[in-house]
Amino acid sequence: MGAMSHLVTARDLAHEIEDVVVIDVRWTLTTPGQEQPGPAEYAAGHVPGAFFVDLDTELAAPPGEGGRHPLPEPAVVEGTLRRCGVSERTRVVVYDGRESYAAARAWWVFRWAGLEDVRVLDGGFAAWVRAGLPVSTEVPEVHHGGFVARPGSMPTVDAHGAADVARSGLLLDARAPERYAGEQEPIDPVAGHIPGAVSAPTAAWLAEDGTFRADLAAHAAEVLGQHNGPVAAYCGSGVTAAHAVLALAEGGVDAALYPGSWSEWIRDPRRPVATGPGPGRPSLG
Repeated sequence: MGAMSHLVTARDLAHEIEDVVVIDVRWTLTTPGQEQPGPAEYAAGHVPGAFFVDLDTELAAPPGEGGRHPLPEPAVVEGTLRRCGVSERTRVVVYDGRESYAAARAWWVFRWAGLEDVRVLDGGFAAWVRAGLPVSTEVPEVHHGGFVARPGSMPTVDAHGAADVARSGLLLDARAPERYAGEQEPIDPVAGHIPGAVSAPTAAWLAEDGTFRADLAAHAAEVLGQHNGPVAAYCGSGVTAAHAVLALAEGGVDAALYPGSWSEWIRDPRRPVATGPGPGRPSLG
């Protein structure tokens, strides 16, 4: 573990809640076109004082050439954080329903935009409720923070960079093993993975209750194995890959994010596609 954790427990958040800005980013991984229940869940009850931020519209740009969840415009992130009362030195805690997939995306996007002190509520809203802490339905008033976005504060790779990392370092595919292998693809039109990438499902970083497992450093060492060089992560659209980057950071490993991920990779038919349970050999897909 590094000297400073990017996670906070429900009990610790309760003790410091008056000194931080809390942001609710509940979002469910579903197939395109299905309704996201985040706003309804927030309205039904949330951490007291928490602001709701929408992943699809405030933590991502519209789908397109950059994939299903391209990076948002810096001005959008700046406006989102300002309405939550965030300035340069504000301490922020983000959470989602349980597993912190969406919260990790918020953690990554806010840090990419230049906000330094961002942590994730480990175990999400479920952990807060499980701890017997109070729940509110009150919506806080819009604030007027002074945050100024400085994009590029977290490392990224594009498609060319991801291919380079797959050859010279370690490119982790955070999707479920069956999607990596090309056996199932419920969302994107092409199945498989980036040639040379290694399957590292993001669910493996979690304990049964949705919190991050206690042995993150040991698991990170197991995932990295004997690989040397740069490390990067991708998934379907850059959401769960941010979760892998967060887990690696907790384990003491710096990793870049491929924001476009698989949904951008396959937009160019000239890019090779591999299938099977291992890195395998590529075929044009």
